[in-house]
Amino acid sequence: MGAAPDDEHAYDAAVVEGDPHGFRMRSARICGVSMGRRGRIGETMRAIGPELISGAADNDPTNVGTAVAVGAATGYQLAWVALLVAPLLGVVQTIAAHVGSVARADLQTLTLKRYGRKVAATLLVSVVVVNVVTIAADLQAGAVGIGLLAGVDSRWLVLPLGLVLVGLLLIGKYDEVVGLLRYLLLGFLAFAAAAVLAHPNWSRLLRATLVPTLSLRPDVVAGALALLGTTLTSYVYVWETIERGVEEPAEDTGDGRGPARARFGAAIGAVCTAVIFWFMLVASAATLGEHHQSVASVQDAAESLRPLAGPLAANLFAVGLITSAVVALPVLMATTAYVVGAHFDWRRGLSEPVHDAGGFYGVLAASVGLAVAVSLAGIPVISMLVAASVIGGLATPLGVAILVLLGRDHTVMGTQPISGRLAIAGWTVVAVVGGFGLLYAGGAALGTF
Repeated sequence: MGAAPDDEHAYDAAVVEGDPHGFRMRSARICGVSMGRRGRIGETMRAIGPELISGAADNDPTNVGTAVAVGAATGYQLAWVALLVAPLLGVVQTIAAHVGSVARADLQTLTLKRYGRKVAATLLVSVVVVNVVTIAADLQAGAVGIGLLAGVDSRWLVLPLGLVLVGLLLIGKYDEVVGLLRYLLLGFLAFAAAAVLAHPNWSRLLRATLVPTLSLRPDVVAGALALLGTTLTSYVYVWETIERGVEEPAEDTGDGRGPARARFGAAIGAVCTAVIFWFMLVASAATLGEHHQSVASVQDAAESLRPLAGPLAANLFAVGLITSAVVALPVLMATTAYVVGAHFDWRRGLSEPVHDAGGFYGVLAASVGLAVAVSLAGIPVISMLVAASVIGGLATPLGVAILVLLGRDHTVMGTQPISGRLAIAGWTVVAVVGGFGLLYAGGAALGTF
């Protein structure tokens, strides 16, 4: 079989570099992987890195708290809903990645230019309100995780955690921050380990995952709405457009594959996010759900794992909780600063010096300060997590609708708009999440859920 063109060039390079017999290239071919192909695999993995960060940031403590509460209340029954997140999130992130990589701008900037200040201001308020509430909840939950491992009162850890993360964004450039977060993604495996150590009933779990069952029980309906509403919050797809449209360099491949790689990365990120979310639900369902124990906080959930699944499972759950907070909070903080900076046309960017982008970094610090004040107000963590989920579910349809409209707009996208099928899928997400958000909020207001 003849060598691929890339292999031939690599073979010539090997000869020139002092490998006259091409031994290195022949060894690579014997192993079944050419150096050229290996390079392409590495390039692809680097290309999908932003989507993995963006998707992983969606599994913040808000998701953890929701999964814990739903697993405790319904057991394995809604395991299939946790995996339903993958296609819904995949659609939204795919559109966001395509819009960002083609239009080379973030969602707030595009909205402002295309639809004017009133629509952009509405989007701005919806994103900032959700972000501040979520930052407050996530800071408190992250402090709880650290407190569980260190054996100290978590209330004294909220402010230090916020200051450390603000310092990370002030000192580190974008690529340094993203590089650090990539390593932290491994911490999400703690949720998978905790789920296995909880010894779930695998046959019942697989049946509940693969064979959806419907029920009109209030706790089941509320759980399904909460699981879907908590995963499609605005900061995730807004950050996706920021990464692809502003921070990441344009991919000039010469063959139009840049947007395709972005879309592929978005799909991979959505699948990984859904799987980790599923493990969160399983860890709770196999312990709290099986023993019919309700929880009032994520701290209760982790501590309840100790007698039910052992101290290692509890500690791993705490590690996963810390990871989810530390990965999500920088994204939440930066997204808040970006959308405000874009609306007022400030100089912005994590790679910008602080003295050149004072407004951007000022908003970043102020959002954390406000969130710390909210988190120290004595509101229970689980209440804040649920509130963040509901607010996010109500705000998301607006952002996704704007995203779909921009994706189909030739003025914005030129000759590379999103496909008609992808647009239909996007409108489906708008309808599903919007309906669930309204039902959840209405049911909560009436005391039904």
